[in-house]
Amino acid sequence: MKVLIADKFEQSGIDGLKALGCSVIQDAELKEESLARAIRETRAEVLIVRSTKVGESAMEGSRLGLIVRAGAGYNTIDVAAASARGIFVSNCPGRNSIAVAELAFGLMLSLDRRIPDNVADLRAGRWDKKRYSNARGLHGRTLGLIGLGQIGREMISRAHAFGMEVVAWSRSLTPEKAAELGVSWRQTILEVAHDCDILSIHLALTAETKGIIDGRIFEVMKPGAFVINTSRAEVIDQVALAGAIEAKGLRAGLDVFAGEPSGATGTFTDPIVALPDLYGTHHIGASTEQAQEAIAAETVRIVAVYCETGKPPNVVNMARHSAATHLLVVRHLDRPGVLAHVLNEVKSAGINVQEMENLLFEGGESAIARIQLNGTLEPQEIDRIRQDNSAILDASIYRI
Repeated sequence: MKVLIADKFEQSGIDGLKALGCSVIQDAELKEESLARAIRETRAEVLIVRSTKVGESAMEGSRLGLIVRAGAGYNTIDVAAASARGIFVSNCPGRNSIAVAELAFGLMLSLDRRIPDNVADLRAGRWDKKRYSNARGLHGRTLGLIGLGQIGREMISRAHAFGMEVVAWSRSLTPEKAAELGVSWRQTILEVAHDCDILSIHLALTAETKGIIDGRIFEVMKPGAFVINTSRAEVIDQVALAGAIEAKGLRAGLDVFAGEPSGATGTFTDPIVALPDLYGTHHIGASTEQAQEAIAAETVRIVAVYCETGKPPNVVNMARHSAATHLLVVRHLDRPGVLAHVLNEVKSAGINVQEMENLLFEGGESAIARIQLNGTLEPQEIDRIRQDNSAILDASIYRI
């Protein structure tokens, strides 16, 4: 299988892919037109990316069957275009959770103790112990978590180690589950924002979460509270955050920004970074050796399963609901041409198959096909399925 890696990637991952028997081509400089050209010229069947954007043009005329985002998010990939072409999109969730949680706490400590400003003044030859002795500390403060995926859960254990209280909101969180995790459940994001000293955001970017942390959230926060974002820039209304920093003294630690450069280096002039109460890092939440090795190993696993089964793990673009309205169940002898006969009858009826499985009984003599359809078959069509092939034992249709 031909694998194109259009980004920097760990050598252990490259070695792992080659050990699978894959032909591996790597070019970390591929972007847009050059990426599309390389995919077509190499006839790559698998594409692996980290930060490289993969648009519709990269998929047109390609042999791609799988795109792997070597990281947790996948907003840099045109998932809709991939789905329209039957291309799997997989990611590596949770493999960078520890690294991101560590950076989130690094940002909290930096804000509380003003560590970057300490360093800047020392390098400029200024000593100001009076100014920098003024810090509240993290012990006893309340951490508010928005999102309790694997990163959010890593945050809980670290918060408890610092002696912090934790309040949390997640769409899937219940009071019972919150008690198991040792956190206090809140019904809304607003309630978390109102009750916490530090708000830390750990949400995937979706249509529902885009801009979910807006001006209403900042309005209810305590003066001087911290906002930490190591998830995606788009989940925060950045203009509203800048206004709250200036108007009510909120302080922010951000690893992600609106309008980040697409490459690893470049000019960045977002005015928010000039605010004295904001500290930022360069979207490096997952950038530790430990995290990258774990992500490389998971990427190799995804490709290995795909090579063996044709269906990779961690797929993000499979339909959750199909248009199926009826289930056709066919018991049959395990003979060549049986399913072709059934599907020809379905085709003649002008009905489309949504999902299908064929289960073999012990001994290998017979099987049962379960075929989900977007319409129903008439009794005479069911009769033709039963009667026109001697290997058909029975056929029935049910409404789903």
